[in-house]
Amino acid sequence: MKGLSTPALIRREPVVLVVSGPSGSGKDSLVSALRRLEPDLAYSTSVTTRAPRPGELDGVHYHFVTHERFRQLTAEDAFIETREYAGNLYGTPKKFVDDSLRSSIDVVMKPEVHGAMAMKRAYRRAALVFVTAPTPDVLAQRLMERSTESGDAIARRLEIAQDEMQWIGSFDYLIVNETFEFALQQLHTILMAERLRTTRVHEM
Repeated sequence: MKGLSTPALIRREPVVLVVSGPSGSGKDSLVSALRRLEPDLAYSTSVTTRAPRPGELDGVHYHFVTHERFRQLTAEDAFIETREYAGNLYGTPKKFVDDSLRSSIDVVMKPEVHGAMAMKRAYRRAALVFVTAPTPDVLAQRLMERSTESGDAIARRLEIAQDEMQWIGSFDYLIVNETFEFALQQLHTILMAERLRTTRVHEM
């Protein structure tokens, strides 16, 4: 028929989804649930010098290393970004993210807020999502319910959270995690919307 033609083959640029926010905001649980909804989504497991919390597994929740090993990896330029948080070191492995993107696989990660800013500099099309609790009191309550840290450590995390809240305007999306199911729906919607951006589509 006149006016019809065979559609050009297209290639979609993979999504780098960066989920961040204060400790206790629920970002870890949200990202875990998103991965269950999207089993093909690559997850960038951060490297950290902090001790595992009860139930955390090495290589699953984090790669737990010594300070000496972390310094060695830093010297080898193994990280996209590194940061200190509440007295511990964290880093995002470079090779895993780059290999996933070269294979056209969407990637999700959950660095702390300053790490998220570094990810935006490294991947300019990265979608940054800030997750927070509805109020500071709720945030404090969630941290206390963990029962994994001392009162001083919780107080330090709340101080850090106050600083992190100042960065909301530098993110692309904001999720107020009051009801987990709704917050998860929002996060999943953000991922799907990012996949549909015309700026990510290229003709082959």
